[in-house]
Amino acid sequence: MIHQNESCGTEQIPISYLTCMFYVLEEWTGVERLGEYLSYLIYLTWLFMPLLIGFLLPAVILLLIYISAIIVHIYKRKTDIKEGYLNDFWDGARQVLATMWYAHARIWNGYEVHGLEKLPNGPAVIIFYHGATPLDFFYLAATVFIRKKRILHVVADHFVFSVPGIKLLIDVIRVLHGSQEECRKVLENGGLVVISPGGVREALFSDENYTIMWKNRKGFAQVATDAKVPIIPMFTRNIRENIRVVGGQIKSLRSIYEYFRLPPALLYGNFPVKLQTYFGDPIPYDPNTTVEELTEKAKDALQCLIDKHQKIPGNVWRALMERVTTEKQDNE
Repeated sequence: MIHQNESCGTEQIPISYLTCMFYVLEEWTGVERLGEYLSYLIYLTWLFMPLLIGFLLPAVILLLIYISAIIVHIYKRKTDIKEGYLNDFWDGARQVLATMWYAHARIWNGYEVHGLEKLPNGPAVIIFYHGATPLDFFYLAATVFIRKKRILHVVADHFVFSVPGIKLLIDVIRVLHGSQEECRKVLENGGLVVISPGGVREALFSDENYTIMWKNRKGFAQVATDAKVPIIPMFTRNIRENIRVVGGQIKSLRSIYEYFRLPPALLYGNFPVKLQTYFGDPIPYDPNTTVEELTEKAKDALQCLIDKHQKIPGNVWRALMERVTTEKQDNE
């Protein structure tokens, strides 16, 4: 053992443990002034640590998704508890998942839902603005299952079904490929279908101005018309401030997505901002309204929700402060 005043080499020089370690490393590597290089590296690490954390935090959502997948696989093996769920074997697993996601929503984002009473007891099509991730849908699905014991059948992009390890999970939580026939079948059985007409394009290439990007999509309106069900707009305040996209305005990345239909952008954030989901008034079925007119009505209704509940442009710091101001108002 080398003590504080012992030498680190042949010369009798008082030396510290750290200096001795640098001396040995310099001798071994042949690099002079190694201590200064390492000090500079440590400085850079601390300098960029917030940026590094910003890019790592979105992985928490992916981690929760895979934890959910593990839960349903474990539940599937517990065949002896099947008798407790005669109506639907998977309701027990859904309850566990809903509790986990709801707890995360409340703790991390102070999540709230307004206008839940506007959801009918029967079938309906819910349309929503797509943030960089569908985190608000996960939160909403958990809330609706806990409070109303209803399942939200969400239409997902095709690449979701190619993600390894989550096939059973997406079956359990009723994720749909999005064909009109599949959606109509759910509605005919009295279910709720959730669709973001903007999809991944809106998720990646919209911005803090919350621009709706539907292009010419009107399949949801056709489905609602065929099934004779209402359309309900839904929007989550600050969803763009929760997670943001790097390079969303780069035209080359947009071209890559349009050609390959794969999300090429990098995400950062998962900030603990205040998230609040708002439901608008249902747009009732009207046999005299065309699909094109219904599409415009739904788009206008969603835009009204954004205009009413979202400050434009979105701001991360303001959204973080709403955790304090909004919750303080609720407690007064």
